[in-house]
Amino acid sequence: MSMSQAFLQEFDHEAKTTRRVLERVPADKFDWKPHPKSMTLGELAMHTALTPGMICGWACEEETKFGSGPKPPVATTAADLLTAHDKSVETMKQTMGQLGDGGLMTSWKATAGEQTLFEMPKAALIRSIALNHWYHHRGQLSVYLRLLDVPVPSIYGPSADENPFAART
Repeated sequence: MSMSQAFLQEFDHEAKTTRRVLERVPADKFDWKPHPKSMTLGELAMHTALTPGMICGWACEEETKFGSGPKPPVATTAADLLTAHDKSVETMKQTMGQLGDGGLMTSWKATAGEQTLFEMPKAALIRSIALNHWYHHRGQLSVYLRLLDVPVPSIYGPSADENPFAART
């Protein structure tokens, strides 16, 4: 199995899990946040929905310039989150298909003004920022759900609310 195929196989599994978490986000709580320094539930959920497609899009560039870009979209309904997630998933799959293993080995860098923030192979960009960063925010989102007393889905194993390993009767 090639590197790009391995990333896609992992991504397919994780995308389904992320969608299950996003399906639980209550739209009537989008403005809630656990701490003044935290993102709101709606901001975090939308960031989680958009992350893979946005970041893998950077892998199509040799250099991504950070600065004053457009503000990310804001979800007003739960359907907005799922639509954004599904589009992001498609973008990731298409991009990985275009890059292939050869493209993953080429270099990428991120800059802000004249300063280089990151420089790495595109495979590291996909692994560390597209995937690991995405999992991190999904974990944060599951904590937000718990704090709001929303049932947390199974992610890598049983949660207090869902046990995929329990015998079914």
